[in-house]
Amino acid sequence: MQPPFATQIQDTGTELIGPLRVPRQMLAAQKYDDHTSIHDNETAQKFGFKGGTIEGPTHFSQFAPLCVALWGPRWLAQGSLSAHYRNACFEGDKVRALITKPKDDGTHTTIRMEREDGTEILRGTASVGGNNPPSALEQRISELSPPEKLVILRDVRLGLRTKRVGVRMDANQNMGALYPFSLEQKLQVITEPSPWYTPEGAAGSPWKEAIIPVEMVSVLLNYSSDVASFPVRKPVVGLFADQEIRMHSGPLFVGHPYEMDREIVALSGSRRTESLWIRTRVFQPGGDEVLATMLLNAAYMKDSFPNYEAELQRSAPTANR
Repeated sequence: MQPPFATQIQDTGTELIGPLRVPRQMLAAQKYDDHTSIHDNETAQKFGFKGGTIEGPTHFSQFAPLCVALWGPRWLAQGSLSAHYRNACFEGDKVRALITKPKDDGTHTTIRMEREDGTEILRGTASVGGNNPPSALEQRISELSPPEKLVILRDVRLGLRTKRVGVRMDANQNMGALYPFSLEQKLQVITEPSPWYTPEGAAGSPWKEAIIPVEMVSVLLNYSSDVASFPVRKPVVGLFADQEIRMHSGPLFVGHPYEMDREIVALSGSRRTESLWIRTRVFQPGGDEVLATMLLNAAYMKDSFPNYEAELQRSAPTANR
């Protein structure tokens, strides 16, 4: 069987370390609610960033070879990555992925990504299969305190769930205003290419079909968010603050139809943001088995909402949510 990755990996005895990579920015032209996003230089600079940020799940690709090195191709079908984004990565930055080697053939461990100068970009957990300790985000959610007041998320309630919607990712399909590129275009610049991502190379994989890279699973599951949206007040600029992608019975395949729904599972806040925690589930059309899930902390910048402070002073404390 042809191996899925040719990535050179350093084994220190306690960690596996991937090579320095330079992730490519593909969201400079992203638009939502008819305005640019945090990935646009001018917009990002308004909120204190030095330029447009690299989208967080782009970094997940660098962990895929490390996880496969630990757990084999099974990780592509039953693996997870759970990460808290700590610092932004910008166009031209060199970053590396690191994963702690679990003891005694363990199926759960810690991960982190560092810039070349040692700045931590993200940290979290990776695992394969079930019956593992709580993931980084499961632990994080369990420790959240409900926000006392909300402005941007004033009309949102825990437990809100969307109807199922159909999604698919064809190789040459432009993924819309939120993701103005195709899988084919992503594969030209992806940090960790794999023959298993293409129909030709997938003939040497266990599934004989091209699989969707873990970072592009995020694109697939956010693709229709403009169609199945929650009552977030606008205009507002958001970013991904935490994200987990988990395969339960995967992988997901290029060109296959799927259905998904979304549910609000937590609300939180920080000095600069209000956060909506969304769990997305993926199914076969008409099926009940969960194939994959994504847990996402969509954090909205308070400074991007008009008259935020004035509305905050007028708002009542948040009710039991």
